[in-house]
Amino acid sequence: MTDDPTCSLIKGDGIGPEIADATIRALDGAGAKIKWEEVPAGLAGLESDRDPLPSRTTDSITKNRLALKGPLGTPIGSGFRSVNVALRQQFDLYANVRPVTTLAGVPSRYDKVDLIVVRENTEDLYAGVEHYVDAKKNAAESIAIITRFGSTRIAEYAFEYARRHGRKKVACVHKANILKLSNGLFLECVRAVAQNFRDIDLEEVIVDAACMKLVVDPSKFDVIVTMNLFGDIMSDLTAGLVGGLGLAPAANIGVDAAIFEAVHGTAPDIAGKGLANPTALMLSAALMLDHLRQDDAAARLRKGVRAALRDVESRTSDIGGRGNTRIFTDAVLRYMDAR
Repeated sequence: MTDDPTCSLIKGDGIGPEIADATIRALDGAGAKIKWEEVPAGLAGLESDRDPLPSRTTDSITKNRLALKGPLGTPIGSGFRSVNVALRQQFDLYANVRPVTTLAGVPSRYDKVDLIVVRENTEDLYAGVEHYVDAKKNAAESIAIITRFGSTRIAEYAFEYARRHGRKKVACVHKANILKLSNGLFLECVRAVAQNFRDIDLEEVIVDAACMKLVVDPSKFDVIVTMNLFGDIMSDLTAGLVGGLGLAPAANIGVDAAIFEAVHGTAPDIAGKGLANPTALMLSAALMLDHLRQDDAAARLRKGVRAALRDVESRTSDIGGRGNTRIFTDAVLRYMDAR
């Protein structure tokens, strides 16, 4: 990556523009070296280009190989597929990475959560292979696509991530006891990759047991690697352990592009009221700075966000605070430079 990259900026729908503007302020304050190229998607793309994923947006991401994205709305009943899924498949963003960490000051049932969900992002039921099985449409069939190639590369990503970040254990979450061929293939590939990472322990956990164990004691988990559907569910579950999706950053990593995003909804009921919590997008931007090797800026941004979350006067109301979007962002900037 260059020292001064250009990032495709998709502000998103609903509260998206508000939290995107707040995040850009925080990035500037942290000293990030980024140029912005704003492009539309979601409902905004439909309004401006009659397409929820306009070609100028995908062209921008192809050129820049980097994007920061706010929450997007998908028109219900319109025939348009999820823009998020389309982006992941078009750019082969095979690794969805969601760090989940207890944040001081945020109301939570747990105080020792520090885990990473690594989700395969392009296959499984989300491949979109489905059809009706009869002319009267009384039954439908969806096919889960699990390949050796896809399973091996996500396993390699998870183990390499664990080694790079000093993690000691990777839990492979599956349902191979029932889905013996598809999930069995995934488990087989993870086991094979684990042989090349003897310094990292492999734990095999059936998905329903994994969900129960996460609720009982999430501190037992370190890195979780799993397939697309289970990963989607478990990443939301784990976010709930530390306060919800409004605090959950996410990275979508591919060979030729990376998209960093807030995974929560567009919250149209509070859009334009200045109440939105920008934490998730700010922490996703910190992941982007890690990706760009702008380590000092990433550290400053995280320092500011975590300190602002500890302060009840600056925390937004959705997490028990008395602040709003502007007050929180001001506090993030202020705490970056606090001694």
